Amino acid sequence: MVSADKIIQLLQSLIWLLAGVGVFIVGMNFMSEALEKSAGEGMKRLLGRISNNRFSGVGIGAAVTAIIQSSSATSVMVIGLVNAGVMTLMQATPIIMGANIGTTITGVLVALKNDYFNMLMYLFTFAGVMMGFFKSEKIKLAGLLCSGLGLIFVGLNVMSSEQAFGNPLVESMFQGIFSVINFPLLLILVGVIFTALIQSSSAATGVVITMVGTGILPLDLALFIVLGANIGTCVTALLASVGANANAKRVAFIHFTFNVIGTALFTAIVWIFKEPMVNALISMFPGNDSMSLQMRVSLFHVIFNVTTTCVLLPFVSKLVKYSCKVIKDKKSTENVYSLKYVDDRLLTMPSVALMQVKKEIDYMFSLVEKNITLSFNALDIENIECGDEMSNNEAIIDFTNGALTKFLIKLSSVVEQSDEQVIGSYFHVLNDLERIGDHAENFFEIREEMVSKNIVFSQIAKEDIGKMQNKVMKMLGISKEAFENSNREVLSELTILEEETDQIKKELTASHFNRLADGDCSMEVSPYYSSMVVGLERVADHLVNVGYSIVSPIGSQKEK
Repeated sequence: MVSADKIIQLLQSLIWLLAGVGVFIVGMNFMSEALEKSAGEGMKRLLGRISNNRFSGVGIGAAVTAIIQSSSATSVMVIGLVNAGVMTLMQATPIIMGANIGTTITGVLVALKNDYFNMLMYLFTFAGVMMGFFKSEKIKLAGLLCSGLGLIFVGLNVMSSEQAFGNPLVESMFQGIFSVINFPLLLILVGVIFTALIQSSSAATGVVITMVGTGILPLDLALFIVLGANIGTCVTALLASVGANANAKRVAFIHFTFNVIGTALFTAIVWIFKEPMVNALISMFPGNDSMSLQMRVSLFHVIFNVTTTCVLLPFVSKLVKYSCKVIKDKKSTENVYSLKYVDDRLLTMPSVALMQVKKEIDYMFSLVEKNITLSFNALDIENIECGDEMSNNEAIIDFTNGALTKFLIKLSSVVEQSDEQVIGSYFHVLNDLERIGDHAENFFEIREEMVSKNIVFSQIAKEDIGKMQNKVMKMLGISKEAFENSNREVLSELTILEEETDQIKKELTASHFNRLADGDCSMEVSPYYSSMVVGLERVADHLVNVGYSIVSPIGSQKEK
């Protein structure tokens, strides 16, 4: 019969063990957050190279995951990009495969643990905490990275200490458990459940590596738990796909299918050739010291993910077709608008989200340009048949303005301080573009009302309005070039054109009143003419605001 003292001692050891796992996960999160924020520009460049080349996709997935140290975060990000329509399934699948390779770096770091390395990591933890007191954001980020890296090894050492895995009672307890749960499929299930609970295959693999290093878990059993961990990590992606479109759900399904096929393949190999494989791993890292034992598990994890990727990469198109058969497109009779490039799942990757917001605004700008052009054409050729197209474009413009504003409010709480001004400028740009869209709609409504009342502008009035329209269209092109490509060189020309537009407005207003006084212009035409001239001048003002947003994000805006 077990004494009360031993039960208390065992509970204390288990609490110590859980504390070690908790510190390890906190360290992982700290390091992931720091790497993600500091590598924002690098992430943008990597994602900008997305193509249909499978090998580059694998490389991008591996690189992104190596940068942020989380395959789950990469998977969620890819699901968001697919849901936003930025990435196709054929492009996303190799990236998911590469993410599995990138996540093995954590296991290698864990396996390198020794006394000297531990001392260095402890210093990193202390230095990182001290760096957090600096005012510089860059130093704080570096401190978060250092403390996160250090805490990973603090957690590992807590787990492997005498109070946790080093306790004979804990050792005998786990050995007793694994003497019962020694069937491969049960071990895989343990790996799946444990990883699903902590939502990190890196943390799960780190615990397994530590257990092997302390001698609690035999290598041949550890291999099956590692295989299960690769399936368990899919839970995060599956949860992220809930509520997404069919393609985003297919990405999560492909991620799950990929790991299940790989696990099934390696389970058969390890099960049948367990002794030769274990001997091969031992021969690569001979000796019974902690590092050698741990490196064997880490190497197996690398081999599993690299081999599975090599085997399944030629069958990417098959995986995509299979996912399309399993997850059908839902037929919807409702015409529901949605953002084209932005998805809430991207909030976990602020630098990528900001890049996608820019694309969404560029798309909104193109719709505004389309409507301005259609409204001008309606006046020039007296054609009002484009009303339905303009209404649809205006509905999308209004929806984008509202939805993107809400997204930016959420994004503003997670971006770095240096990006807050960019978000501020985007708020203003959205407002200006939406107002330009409203003016385009007003121009068309003026034309519609004039046609219904059989009112026409005189030839002189048409020519005068045409002058302003030409200036505005030229300004629109320059403003779009300035915003989309951050081109400051064209801003001086934009300012000159805006001043010329103001002057033309004064001249046209004066000449119009002269024509009214001389009886050369009808009074019933006057309100429409004045509305057109005033509206065009206000559009010019909004275009200046949009162009100069790249210079002064939260600068003064002309009141409309």
